[in-house]
Amino acid sequence: MQIWILRHADAEESSESGKDEDRALTREGARRAAAVGRGLAALDPGIEAIVTSPYRRARETARCAAQALGLAKIIDSRSLEPGRDPAAVARELEQGAWRAALLVGHQPLLGQIIGFLVFGDPRREVPLRKASAAQVSWTPAGGGVLEALYPADVLVRLGAA
Repeated sequence: MQIWILRHADAEESSESGKDEDRALTREGARRAAAVGRGLAALDPGIEAIVTSPYRRARETARCAAQALGLAKIIDSRSLEPGRDPAAVARELEQGAWRAALLVGHQPLLGQIIGFLVFGDPRREVPLRKASAAQVSWTPAGGGVLEALYPADVLVRLGAA
């Protein structure tokens, strides 16, 4: 299975509600998320499912990716909320049985998920900057290989080509 992992783009410092989960992307963050989505699509990743944190900034980033990839459905998953267990995400991926999936969420959880999928240890976190992505080849029984890290600027350029 190909697991693509995308950190949300730049978000507001605070929301009107005062709740972290309600923070929206900034105008620049939305522009960058759309450009990064086009860059992902240019890589022709074969993504069949987008699974996102239900937090607003992640959902907005996921919508940009879905539009660029031509996917209509986005799956909200509480397992991608900050502070969750990377093993729960792996179980969800296994149950989904997709050939390729995109996870959209937050640091440090996304980096911990990469560490868990590749090394079997979430403490071996691979940090992702905002709007950057990673590609991991993973089999539940056999572990994973970190195939690539894509900085946001590279994805933006790929999407503009």
